[in-house]
Amino acid sequence: MPTSLPNTPARSGEDAPEARYDYRASLIGSAHQFELTDAGLSWKIGGRSGVWPYADIASIRLTFRPMSMQSRRFRADIKSREGRRISILSTTWQTVTLMAPQDHGYRAFIAELHRRLAAAGSKAALIGGIAPATYAAALAMVTLLGIAMAGLLVRAFATGEWYGALFLVGFVALFTWQIGGFIRRNRPRTYDFDHLPDALLP
Repeated sequence: MPTSLPNTPARSGEDAPEARYDYRASLIGSAHQFELTDAGLSWKIGGRSGVWPYADIASIRLTFRPMSMQSRRFRADIKSREGRRISILSTTWQTVTLMAPQDHGYRAFIAELHRRLAAAGSKAALIGGIAPATYAAALAMVTLLGIAMAGLLVRAFATGEWYGALFLVGFVALFTWQIGGFIRRNRPRTYDFDHLPDALLP
């Protein structure tokens, strides 16, 4: 279900809390800092920094990218017309064992970025999910694995291996929950400025 952007008046530029966002991509190095200014998307990553005018943003791709340390992790890949890319993640590293979610801040920043792009008359391509070829390969892999697991389950029942069958059922349930969610959320699609894909936002 897509998320509609609220029809609210423009806020006071850089003073709006949703106009700023930062996260740590690793424990080593400085935070990745972003700000939505009147001039465009301002960014600072390590020793590099810059400002991309909204008209120079060529595309935004939203994806769902879980990992072992954080099962709810989202990512926005932004590409400029010059071919440069920056990524914004919904999580931040806090300690060696803790990757914390920043759901509200990430969602608010991404929504505000889209609102400002729309207000600037942007023609950026808005893409949701992973690339079609990657998605097709993932579906094929999941299908083959499902067939193999079904065969093993039938064999376990036929030979009376009840513990083995129970293990397979548990494995299939866990696999469906994790990989199935990744496949469902990352279905390739396009969207518009007024309707962001809810499945690709926290």
